[in-house]
Amino acid sequence: MLRFVLRRLILLVPVLFGLTVMMFIIARLLPGDPVGLAAGPNATAEEIAAYARDFGLDQPVTVQYWRYLTGLLQGDLGVSIFSRRPVLDDLIAYLPATLELVFAAMALAVVIGIPCGLAAAVWRNRWPDYASRVSALAAISMPRFFLGLLLQLTFAMWLFWLPLGGRFPIILEPPPTVTGFLTLDALFAGDWQAFVTACRHLALPAIAMCLSPLATIMRMMRASTIEVLQQDYVMTARALGLSPRLIVFKYVAKNAVSATLTVIGLYFGWLLGGTVLVETVFDWPGLGLYATQAIVSQDFMPVIGVALVIGLLFMLVNLLVDVLYGVINPKVRYA
Repeated sequence: MLRFVLRRLILLVPVLFGLTVMMFIIARLLPGDPVGLAAGPNATAEEIAAYARDFGLDQPVTVQYWRYLTGLLQGDLGVSIFSRRPVLDDLIAYLPATLELVFAAMALAVVIGIPCGLAAAVWRNRWPDYASRVSALAAISMPRFFLGLLLQLTFAMWLFWLPLGGRFPIILEPPPTVTGFLTLDALFAGDWQAFVTACRHLALPAIAMCLSPLATIMRMMRASTIEVLQQDYVMTARALGLSPRLIVFKYVAKNAVSATLTVIGLYFGWLLGGTVLVETVFDWPGLGLYATQAIVSQDFMPVIGVALVIGLLFMLVNLLVDVLYGVINPKVRYA
């Protein structure tokens, strides 16, 4: 298992290198004048040229990439043309908000999807199965941005139960930063009011993001459970007179959830890259909103930085899923 993990970690290097090449080329080939936008509409040609020279954009693309790559090896992700702030500082500031939102959405999807999929398979072709089919179809068909607007209209504008957007009220003092996750920081500080407030702001965007993975996890868990229920060892356990509850929770669920782990890992990366719409709708200060603002201003260094961070997290999460798969299924450890 250790050799497997080390091999996967080594493979991260060429993947990240290819990602930097692809993103850098795409950023340079896109039309537009980021220097002109950053300099302002009243800037002269000399001022724009000086601005480009300050950021090295007057050099050939190969020279720009080499400078970026050497800086990347030293932990430097470049500087934003628009704000003149280091991209690494911005990523550190915005990343916890995105991770908190993604973890909350995945937690909801896993906690609800796995039991519902298990119940749909156990009561196959009965009302729990039919209800799960309808719910999954509705959840996976609804666009997230439209769902977010409906949630805002219903729970914020009509019922006044939850906030319309944002991560924390401006008029309140947030808890001291420890992890960057407002919910955890509030718990560490023992501030229950701040914890409840952070959860209320987190609820709507997390629900908007979780429905699609929830539907997929539920259907995958149902299919895996039905397949496991037809295995010979399950038939033998039934013949021995073991209780159905023991068979389902001890023997069936453990083997059925292993196939669902792959979907969970893939959806984690999909949610990281798909936070743009949800964070924009709910004004959530995360990587998605940061990338949107950078794209609008044609500030490509932040966009490349966001792509690298999302790619790295996606690969690390899938590595963790592979390790957990080996823990659940011992036969995989020696494959």
